[in-house]
Amino acid sequence: MPHVKQPRVTEPLWHSWDYKAQKKGLHNTVFSVNGDEFTGEWLNNKKHGKGTKVWKSSGGIYDGDWKFGKQNGFGTLSFPDKGSDTFKKQYSGGWKNGMKHGYGTFFYCDTEYYEGEWYADNRCGWGRMYFADGSVYEGEWDEDKCCGRGMLRQANDNRYEGEWKGGKKNGHGKFFYLNSGQVYEGVWVDDIPKCGCMTDFGRDGAPQPTVYPIPKIQLVDPEAVVANSEDTFISDDI
Repeated sequence: MPHVKQPRVTEPLWHSWDYKAQKKGLHNTVFSVNGDEFTGEWLNNKKHGKGTKVWKSSGGIYDGDWKFGKQNGFGTLSFPDKGSDTFKKQYSGGWKNGMKHGYGTFFYCDTEYYEGEWYADNRCGWGRMYFADGSVYEGEWDEDKCCGRGMLRQANDNRYEGEWKGGKKNGHGKFFYLNSGQVYEGVWVDDIPKCGCMTDFGRDGAPQPTVYPIPKIQLVDPEAVVANSEDTFISDDI
């Protein structure tokens, strides 16, 4: 029986041309149709590894890690500083799928910034927020708002320590009026103290003490009265 030679299977030429055209490995600057620029590493035609992207529309620059075309890992995002030739850092920290994720620092302006944990572009977990008015919040966050346990210290050193929800004081907490030497302890609902006790706290050393000390409570069982009232507010409003 004669031997039949099978013809060699060949791929179309466009397969090899397409393979050679794929961006992979380290490349010099690649320009997009809209004018954006990217310099760095590629894999399967996607930004992957270390690289720097410049957006033409905003002038923003991201320098850091990439994974399958998105910011992923550690990176820094900066924007042009108006009136000068320099750049201002807006965010430096962790990224995942093109969003702020993990631990990082975000600058809202020269006098206001947040450092802490992020989840899907939102402040979430533990973090510290420095506000422009000089106050500082340190504690838990959820969906970009203060939520859980936290402390807010005002510029005059008065401070609140307690529970938060939706960015406001909600639940049990203490407010220390260090300027007048008093402390309020009780329940809060949407930043408003609803029920609790005000007592003197370091009044003798306070810079602006009240004229008279707080008189002694004459109720037989003041703690029970406050507890019953707190239960009402907690069950109804929080």
